[in-house]
Amino acid sequence: MKLPRALAIAFLLILTGALAGCGPSAAGDTAELTRGQKDTIISKLPIRGSRGVGRALNAVERSQARALAHDSIG
Repeated sequence: MKLPRALAIAFLLILTGALAGCGPSAAGDTAELTRGQKDTIISKLPIRGSRGVGRALNAVERSQARALAHDSIG
């Protein structure tokens, strides 16, 4: 009588292992943030240096706007 019980336990272990791999993986569900998105988040945190990050982002945006305006002149 021990053989059927051992088979049932083995079957349940195999089934559990198979079902454990079926769910969505934790690494696959996380969305990757771009460097700019991370910098924007950092600029809004109440930590030392975050205002400097925000100012640098604003300077980059202004510089890009000037470059775009310069390119469209002519």
